[in-house]
Amino acid sequence: MIVFPSCKINIGLYILSKRDDGYHNLATCFYPVHALSDILEIVPSNRFGFTHSGLEISGDEEHNLVVKAYRLLQQRHHCAEVSIHLHKCIPMGAGLGGGSADAAYTLALLNEVLQLGLSKEVIKEYAAELGSDCAFFVDNVPAIGEGRGEKLTPVSLPRLKGKYILLVKPDVHISTKEAYGNCQCRQGGVNIRQWLDLPLEEWQQTLHNDFEDTLFPKYPVLAEIKNRLLRQGAAYASLSGSGATVYGIFDRQPMVDHWKQYGFVFSTKI
Repeated sequence: MIVFPSCKINIGLYILSKRDDGYHNLATCFYPVHALSDILEIVPSNRFGFTHSGLEISGDEEHNLVVKAYRLLQQRHHCAEVSIHLHKCIPMGAGLGGGSADAAYTLALLNEVLQLGLSKEVIKEYAAELGSDCAFFVDNVPAIGEGRGEKLTPVSLPRLKGKYILLVKPDVHISTKEAYGNCQCRQGGVNIRQWLDLPLEEWQQTLHNDFEDTLFPKYPVLAEIKNRLLRQGAAYASLSGSGATVYGIFDRQPMVDHWKQYGFVFSTKI
């Protein structure tokens, strides 16, 4: 069976406090971008195998979140062997949640292919063990994320209907470890739900990604992209997650060719 794990952006991301478990408490809005996805295939097999194509995936395969998802179910439910192929289209270190999406979709697809009978809530619990934003991709609908990002409340954002999004990722890779290693916790609370209800033209002065404060000085090209998006008519522009993608939301479809000098570029209607 084949599925298409899609990516997300973060609309506002606030780093609230450091937790005793080493993670951080956050407040953010996850918003799916279904048009940009990886391709994941899982079939029964007489032995386990993991292969991949598309964008290069480096490192030990046992550290890949797809394999970790399979190992988790293998340990908990003694599931059968399978062959997994991942075609990678979502860039890594980009703040788009591609690896997390792959993990969540692996859990759900294994549940279906191997007829494990797991509820969606159990799959979400397993996904949260694999990564802070993995649980979001089980439902993959707009949601406010709190705690580590695993506490999810669905949210409606009708003001984005009919808008266009432009994703721009320069040749920069920012790991989660790097981003959180330099972040500063915010003093005081936030009300992201209330701010999302504001008109879109007010978001730029209200909704902020706290990672910009430390990543923009280190990687000036990210600030350059954000400023250029705003100059060229974006109603809202922001860094996504803790990675290296900056996005803009436009009333009209932007010209992708104008941005290819930076590296990875993708645009779609929301």
